[in-house]
Amino acid sequence: MQKSPNRLTWRKIRASWRDTLLLLREFRQPIFLFAVTIIGSGWIYFLLAEGTAQPLRSLIEAIYLALALTFLQPIVDFPSQWYLQAFFFILPVIGTGILALGLADFGSLLFNRRARGKEWEMAVASTFSNHIVLVGLGHLGFRVVKKLTELEQDVVVIELKPKADLLHNVLAMGVPVIEDDGTRDSALLAAGIPRARTVMLCIQDDSLNLRIALKARNLNPKIDVVVRIFDDDFAASLQTQFGFRALSATGMAAPMFAAAASDVDITPPITIEGEAHILARMVVTARSKLSRLTVQGLEEKFKVSVVLLCQHGQTEFHPAGTHCIETGQTLAIFGRPDQINKLLHDNRS
Repeated sequence: MQKSPNRLTWRKIRASWRDTLLLLREFRQPIFLFAVTIIGSGWIYFLLAEGTAQPLRSLIEAIYLALALTFLQPIVDFPSQWYLQAFFFILPVIGTGILALGLADFGSLLFNRRARGKEWEMAVASTFSNHIVLVGLGHLGFRVVKKLTELEQDVVVIELKPKADLLHNVLAMGVPVIEDDGTRDSALLAAGIPRARTVMLCIQDDSLNLRIALKARNLNPKIDVVVRIFDDDFAASLQTQFGFRALSATGMAAPMFAAAASDVDITPPITIEGEAHILARMVVTARSKLSRLTVQGLEEKFKVSVVLLCQHGQTEFHPAGTHCIETGQTLAIFGRPDQINKLLHDNRS
């Protein structure tokens, strides 16, 4: 399913807003220094002017004078005392110097976001929570990231040596990429593993995927693990022993990985009269738009079929069309992948 221009634009706006807020946070020091300079110089001026023929009415007026002097806009007459005159010459130099230095760096980083390097990607990732960490930006990893962004999921990628074209496309989606070794604790921590809800391992090495999975679980015991495994028996063993959601080579299509990270089960597609169809299991979320619909309304809107509805341990196959969809229900939906993707998006809206 292709993302609509509106959804793509909204995601870019969110990424830019998050980025700008982070920039402001990074420049707290020059902002703080400027504030201290204005308040401190205003306070000193107020004390010095007390014993002169040109005293100020209040400390607030003195601070405002210091701010005005910074921008060469004095609000009082030029004083006759030399020590007060010094403020009129020194404050504009100090104040504008601090502002110029901070604004120059801020503007450079704001309009050249991707020249900031690994440190900046780590800083952006630090603003994420309840997100998905994907390790391995190969062709499968890229397709999974694309599917996850279509489902409006927040993703942070770890890849030691990403290919230039894949890196460019992923960054264009507003997804931070940390260029580091996923086996290192520092890389996993930089990607926000302790705050993440899911880690996905898409590296073409079973032992390496398992090693990273165990490290991620150690850093966040509650994290869900979705791991790519080429050996079917090994995949089954991992699910049994560790509770990992292990997908073998026979079922490693990108939509299935993306769905697994979104707490959705999807079967491999089957072709019916030339069109692919899948069966998906999902839980109706608290934010879901589906809870406003009946079974019939859902089927008509998304052109799918509700084959199962489960609630409070009771399972109903092919529920009645008048049955209302409610939060917490488990649904099994059959339909085309593009329609299923739209439905999953509305379920998380």
